[in-house]
Amino acid sequence: MKEELFISGRNIPNIDPVLHVWHWPISVDVFFGGMAAGLLFFAALFYLLGKEKEMPSAIKYAPFMAPVGISIALICLFYDLTHKLYFWRLYLTFRLESPMSFGSWVLMFITPLSFLWAFSYVREVFPKVNFNNEILVVIEKFAIANRRVMAILLLPLSISLGVYTGILLSAFNARPLWNNAILGPLFLTSGLTTAAAVVIYFAKNAFERQLFNKILLLLIVVQSFFLAHMILGYFAGTEIQLEAVQLLFEGKFGIMFVGFVLILGLLVPFILELFTYQGVKIPVIIPVILILLGGLIFRFVMVDAGQMSRYLY
Repeated sequence: MKEELFISGRNIPNIDPVLHVWHWPISVDVFFGGMAAGLLFFAALFYLLGKEKEMPSAIKYAPFMAPVGISIALICLFYDLTHKLYFWRLYLTFRLESPMSFGSWVLMFITPLSFLWAFSYVREVFPKVNFNNEILVVIEKFAIANRRVMAILLLPLSISLGVYTGILLSAFNARPLWNNAILGPLFLTSGLTTAAAVVIYFAKNAFERQLFNKILLLLIVVQSFFLAHMILGYFAGTEIQLEAVQLLFEGKFGIMFVGFVLILGLLVPFILELFTYQGVKIPVIIPVILILLGGLIFRFVMVDAGQMSRYLY
């Protein structure tokens, strides 16, 4: 038996004075979920635009990372659950106003679609693959015949998944750093940015690489605008919001946010992509790694710093 002397009522482990209920699996989950959402969005969009021949990486190659990303996200979610055997109860009801319920249903629909989309291109991407199982052949024929239907479904589902990763945090009004409506669009744009970087890595023809170079530059600008909107909104807010945003610029979070997110994750890749756009030869892997690393660290900072922000003293 361990005796403790309480001189304050604020001693609730993992809740008060500092919330600490979400750990690294949630940060990894929202990163891979956002990236997968972006990959499926680009694949569905350009397929519906009839760009299958001009954009093979966006439609055929890069989307193979989507089911991998969603699978990693789901594993992290399951790992983080306290009562793992009761996850199925999320699917006994649907509450649109609940981010958890909304996100669970989106994941349930988009997960099989991501696998079917990638499966429909297996033989095109890997010509040596041969299905000897009749069931696999039937599934492949079904997926190929319904690519357009899947693309139509994937457009809203991918956007919903990308926004959900930010709404999941913004729904916690008790945490001032998360209590911001811009988190949904910000996380969606960040997911699209990481997805565009992945497509650039897979792109082989000049047309596709140049197009996604422009898309990536635009997305970095939009993401920077959302970040500026969020930060300036906090600085123009109350004292509580000022204290919350200071977490992003001081201590360990300051180094991660300013150094790895703003500078290495956005500014440096933007400059490198500008040079690439001007014809300067830069190894494509450098901006890709920086953007992916910046996107991942951004999730860690927002999840961890958000839990440390609070209204009470």
